[in-house]
Order: sequence, then structure tokens, then C-alpha cells
Amino acid sequence: MQSVKKNVLHHRNKHINGYPFDLLIKTLPELANFVKPNQFDRVTIDFADPIAVKTLNKALLLHYYQLSYWDIPDNYLCPPIPGRADYIHYLADLLAQDNQNQTPIGKQVRILDIGVGANIIYPIIGCAEYGWSFVGSDINPTSIKVASLITKSNDLLKNTLQCRLQLNSEAIFENIIQPNEFYLASVCNPPFHRSEQEAHATAYTKLQKLGKVNSTKDKVILNFGGQHAELWCKGGESAFIARMITESVKYKTQCLWFTSLVSKKESLSIIKKQLKNVAVTEYKIVAMAQGQKISRFVAWTFFNPKEREMQIQRVEQRTS
Repeated sequence: MQSVKKNVLHHRNKHINGYPFDLLIKTLPELANFVKPNQFDRVTIDFADPIAVKTLNKALLLHYYQLSYWDIPDNYLCPPIPGRADYIHYLADLLAQDNQNQTPIGKQVRILDIGVGANIIYPIIGCAEYGWSFVGSDINPTSIKVASLITKSNDLLKNTLQCRLQLNSEAIFENIIQPNEFYLASVCNPPFHRSEQEAHATAYTKLQKLGKVNSTKDKVILNFGGQHAELWCKGGESAFIARMITESVKYKTQCLWFTSLVSKKESLSIIKKQLKNVAVTEYKIVAMAQGQKISRFVAWTFFNPKEREMQIQRVEQRTS
């Protein structure tokens, strides 16, 4: 096991120097309605306003990631893009470690996104930055419908993202990974709360720090949105990832690296215990930092280093 620590956004992250609002407004003029100086006279948006957050995300995706159309329904997860981009870039570094420090690129590199959501953030960034192709799964039919519309509406994604509906809410890889398919990695942003109450309590704390609520009677709006399955599940993220680890054993020859975001540091002890229980060949905890927020993802594999190198070489030899 190897633990990797980082202090700032990944050096390839397009958002490492913040948001150039003047350029973003040129790309999406409606963003100007939400951009204004804060109490420190710094130009920004109100990150407690879900419409402002969604508009900023749309501007970023159109400006940086070759999209011509992107939109999601209200109250669906609208994640902060810099952190999601970090996950993709560190995943690229992880794959490069088994490929003589060369990042595998091109459509022949297949990535599985568990819980792709209506926003399809990971496929967008992965396709734009590295030319990868994706299969995205979700248990929400509306998410799949919206994701498919975004896919069809953008040349970048038309032939690089396939959306699959997961019909079994208890399954993760089953019904999604098909026979004879092979992925260099899977990614996942798991539901990390244990209940709706916990999700709202966390949102309340964030809004309180922003000075947007004064008492528990004030209405709490989830500024980044999110449906039930996107935000909470029984047992929270540690239970979800432990279940993912257990199920990955059945597909251990069909995915080089299984990975998942881990929002809470205290989840790691349960996750590490489950990784040892299923006797993975190797696992890594990759740390990421976005401002004051520290995040990480866990990666595990059932292949040894030589086998991983051979698998990547085999993939790179395929024509895209």
C-alpha cells in the first residue's frame, strides 16, 4: 500500500489559478447575472445559490471542455468542477505509473463511471483531457435520460460515452460490466451521507459558515443539488465502498484499477479492512486538496505490477 499526499490542485488542472470570470462571461453571458464583488471586494459568485453554481459550471464546461451544450434538471447534483478534474488527472497519473510514466490516451482507454449522474462530469473531463472513452452507469432513469441528451448534443461525447441504466439498486458492477469488456479503471463519487438528515445537517453547517442561515428553522438549500442516491445511502460512503470492494472481486480480471472518492477520512479504516478481507494485490490512497478542503480517492487492483504493465500495453496496441 502506498499513500500519496498533495497540497494543491493537480498541476494539469485547468482551474489551478481560479476562475477567469471575464472570459467565462464572454463564453456564457448569463453568468454576468451572478458575478459580483464579495465583502472582501473579490469578484466571485454566491456559492450558496444553486442557480449561480449551475451557471458557473455550465460556463466552465463550455469554456474549457469543448462542449456546446450542457444542462441538468434543478436539484440534481452539480459538483464543483476543479475537484472532479483533480480526480481525473490523478487517475491519469496512477495509470502512467504502470506505463513507464506515460499517460495512456485515446478512445481505446475505457473508463467505467459508477453513478455517472445527469451531469456526466467525469466523462466530459476524461474525454476532453485524455481522449478516453467511458461507460457511465446510474440507477436513476432521469439521470440517464439527461446524460444521454448531453452526450448526443456534443461532438466530444457522441462516440466516447455510453450510458447504461442500473436496474438493480443493490448492484454496482453487476449488469453494467459486460462479458469480454475490459476497463483500465473505474471511477465513482459515492453517496457519502448515511441519511437525508445528515445531508441536510452538513449543508446547514456550510451555509452557517457562509452566513446564509441563522437558526435551524431557516430553510436549507443544497447549493450543489443532489438526488437521494447521489447524496445518501444506508451506512454512508464507507458501507457503499465496502460493498463495491466485495463486488469487485467478481470482476477482478475486467478492470485494472477500481477507484472511488472518499470524502471522510474516518471512512478509511473500514475501507482498508475490507480491502484486506478480499486480498487485493495492491491499494493506494491518493490525497487531493482544493483550497481548505482535503479529499482523496482509494484505488485497488488484483493485478501485480508486471501484469498491469502488460494490460496497458495491450490496450494501447488497439486501434481507436
